[in-house]
Amino acid sequence: MFDVGETLVDETRAWGVVARAAGVPALTLFGALGVVIERGEDHRQVWPLLGVDAPSLAPTIERSDLYPDAIPTLDALRRAGFGIGLAGNQPEQALGQLQALGLQLDFVVTSAGLGVRKPEPEFFASVVAATGLPAWQVAYVGDRLDNDVLPAARAGMFSVFLIRGPWAQAQKSRPEAASADLVIHGLAELPGALDRSSV
Repeated sequence: MFDVGETLVDETRAWGVVARAAGVPALTLFGALGVVIERGEDHRQVWPLLGVDAPSLAPTIERSDLYPDAIPTLDALRRAGFGIGLAGNQPEQALGQLQALGLQLDFVVTSAGLGVRKPEPEFFASVVAATGLPAWQVAYVGDRLDNDVLPAARAGMFSVFLIRGPWAQAQKSRPEAASADLVIHGLAELPGALDRSSV
């Protein structure tokens, strides 16, 4: 199971679109987002910090937004016999966009579809239930300790911390990072690492 933003999808373009819609320079928005991340707050707190309303525009997810290692890694995992799913905090319209990326997926789970967001335990329980497997046989790959790694581990899943994107850079030095079952610095490391694990 993969998180979406900053795990498979590079959100740089999307945040730029949101910045323009809010009338804020992209660099200003990125800087404020860093402050929110460092504080451990929800990313939506960036708007009160900047003193502007959140734009109503929701950016799309496009195939060109996928990180270069995303498709090769998914293909390698598929060849190795792993089931593959996406599970992230995404709005309702993202489901169709994710399905339209042309990825070979067994299923896609979104917070909008479940009615519960990460890091709530119910989100991860629903993800495990969707696989039909015991939790320990499900690896959850994400870029955040707070939203991905730690709650996945509490749910009994095999937790994979991907050091990529702003949240990972802010959180990688925290003591909790040592609790991840696996730490990787790129998705290309994942297939070989999972082959050596008990997942």
